[in-house]
Amino acid sequence: MASTLYDYCRVPMDAILKKDGDKRCKLLLGIGILVLLIIVILGVPLIIFTIKANSEACRDGLRAVMECRNVTHLLQQELTEAQKGFQDVEAQAATCNHTVMALMASLDAEKAQGQKKVEELEGEITTLNHKLQDASAEVERLRRENQVLSVRIADTKYYPSSQDSSSAAAPQLLFVLLGLSALLQ
Repeated sequence: MASTLYDYCRVPMDAILKKDGDKRCKLLLGIGILVLLIIVILGVPLIIFTIKANSEACRDGLRAVMECRNVTHLLQQELTEAQKGFQDVEAQAATCNHTVMALMASLDAEKAQGQKKVEELEGEITTLNHKLQDASAEVERLRRENQVLSVRIADTKYYPSSQDSSSAAAPQLLFVLLGLSALLQ
């Protein structure tokens, strides 16, 4: 047969409530003890940590850490500035090296051009020396001819032999003297 709501309970209600109440009370007592134990277990280290955190040594350590951070930050800034300065100097050195290379190339070109000019001038000097030697030889030859002609003229003055020979020598003497004066100038 199926049970209905009106079935009779075979255990008295007081016993059920008393039994349930004892279980609940034990359960609450166990939970309370467990909570108290957790509070003590967590509270003791928390109190110890709070005492140590507020101690003078911990504060000094915290100050030292903050000071180290500040010093580290300042050193990082100085390092950054030094690296930037180093990069600037490297850029300037590269520019200077490029300029030096350009100047050296220009100097080499100028040297080559100067050497070429010196060779040209030496060639001209050699040519002019040859011309000077030739002119000196010509002057010397003309001087000898002039002396010979002077001797002839002097001889003809003292010993006039014929009018034809003296008149023929005068234009030759004139041409020699004009050529000599042109060479000497």
